[in-house]
Amino acid sequence: MTLSQTLTPSIQNAIQVLFDTTVDKIEFQATRKEFEGDITMVIFPLLKIIKSNPVELGNKIGNYLVDNVAEVSKFNVVSGFLNIVISDAHYLNFFNGIKDNVKYGFVTPNPEDKAVMVEYSSPNTNKPLHLGHVRNNLLGYSVAEIIKASGKKVYKTQIINDRGIHICKSMLAWQKFGKDQTPESTGLKGDKLVGNFYVAFDKAYKEEINQLMAQGKTEEEAKKQAPIILEAQDMLRKWEAGDEEVVELWKTMNQWVYDGFAATYKSMGVDFDSYYYESNTYLLGKDVVQIGLEKGIFEKDPDGSVWIDLTAEGLDRKIVLRSDGTAVYMTQDIGTAIQRVKDYPDVGGMVYTVGNEQDYHFKVLFLILKKLGFDWSENLFHLSYGMVDLPSGKMKSREGTVVDADDLMQEMTDTAQKISEELGKLDGYSEEEKAKLFKTIGLGALKYYILKVDPKKRILFNPEESVDFAGNTGPFIQYTYARIQSIIRKADFDFSNVSKVETLHEKEKELIKQLELFPEVIQNGAQNHSPALLANYTYDLVKEYNSFYQAVPILGEADLDTKIFRVQLSKKVADTIAASFSLLGINVPERM
Repeated sequence: MTLSQTLTPSIQNAIQVLFDTTVDKIEFQATRKEFEGDITMVIFPLLKIIKSNPVELGNKIGNYLVDNVAEVSKFNVVSGFLNIVISDAHYLNFFNGIKDNVKYGFVTPNPEDKAVMVEYSSPNTNKPLHLGHVRNNLLGYSVAEIIKASGKKVYKTQIINDRGIHICKSMLAWQKFGKDQTPESTGLKGDKLVGNFYVAFDKAYKEEINQLMAQGKTEEEAKKQAPIILEAQDMLRKWEAGDEEVVELWKTMNQWVYDGFAATYKSMGVDFDSYYYESNTYLLGKDVVQIGLEKGIFEKDPDGSVWIDLTAEGLDRKIVLRSDGTAVYMTQDIGTAIQRVKDYPDVGGMVYTVGNEQDYHFKVLFLILKKLGFDWSENLFHLSYGMVDLPSGKMKSREGTVVDADDLMQEMTDTAQKISEELGKLDGYSEEEKAKLFKTIGLGALKYYILKVDPKKRILFNPEESVDFAGNTGPFIQYTYARIQSIIRKADFDFSNVSKVETLHEKEKELIKQLELFPEVIQNGAQNHSPALLANYTYDLVKEYNSFYQAVPILGEADLDTKIFRVQLSKKVADTIAASFSLLGINVPERM
């Protein structure tokens, strides 16, 4: 229970006793640094219902709290603000209640509650995962973990775009230029091999366009008439018709890609409970169109195409079925959402992790599902996020200049190695331990740098800056965790029992106040779908710990009870860092 939750009933009681009146809500804020206090009650809203001046009102409530509430030791009033000082006993009781709770802050899901399905990654099968996918995966995975920690059952899923003209481009290029290459024969990951053929197709296509333009065609004509694009379109028609040879090649090359993706996901530390494939879902939703027509939600144009008119909601008319009867993306997404609830009947809401260029699409999708009358459509959320840029500019995949996710993770590990070796603190590490440490630091730096930013903001990603061992970075926080582990290893006394400490140093109190916030931060992170709240909370906790570490002796403390308490407090901070970082998908090293 937070301090505000603890104090609210007592203050409501004080107002009832002193002024014979009831209030529903008490407003609190953090006490300003220049005043003494642990929490501040805002007096001004009460002046509407109690005839008094703010200072007098504050003093009356403050005196009542000191006399009647064990947790309150003293107070001061500054104009319309009642600064309340909480007793050391409150903080010590709180700390002793959480110090051995390994699940502190985490809520066990209620089996009766509805589950949440979180979709992320959702790649195309014609190229490896890139920097944009990294942000998508890290966000989706972390939000899923935070929602789970907040007390909900969660399913992680993705929809894989495994069909369409882009896949056929890679397949055709493999037939033309591939010389029967396989991941085994080339030593390449399957997703990289297939991606190479996508680039090869684009190169050949551009050459054919230039040749046709040299013969007098316009660029538009050349793009449509280039032989290689016509062949790719023909291959797509064959796939749709179920041509055995084409389907077989499609299955083979897609499997190469899935194997490659699996290796990338493993390195990245993300996982999924289920997979949906567009080749299985692209026809879903057509039957829903018929239901929508019967209900008068959709309307049919003279050419046979089906639309929904959302102009009354400030949007536009949106097509849901083409005149030739083929589905559009919107139709597929409607059908897939409905299918997911059929597959997982306990799902009561969904989170879609998709870039902000699709904001409008999801507004329309959610509105259509509401109009169709699905109760779970009230609990749909688009986890929209901004682009990731590198100092050298944006990424492209057709020309093969994409920033590859595997390469990026390797570069982060290499950068961590370079900086760690320069700092020279690796004595006594085996080569295997070093490799593991560099990966932990490198990936921790990457994940933290991306997740500490509000998802909606665009990021300029700077690898060197992210691996800095000082400031608001993953390695800085990991280093503090490792420092605490070193203290625990050196503690040659039993610190398992409740200490006999009765008064707190100001730095100890501030640290416990920071620990007290953790459960609320998890709940806020879940409600706001924001890993940034957890990341920045952890940074604040670490800053508070380092201030405590500089201010008071720990192992050098002469009084045994105080020494025991400070080691316990240090251990709880480390446990909370590890717990918070686990929700961001970040590992912590035992030593650094």
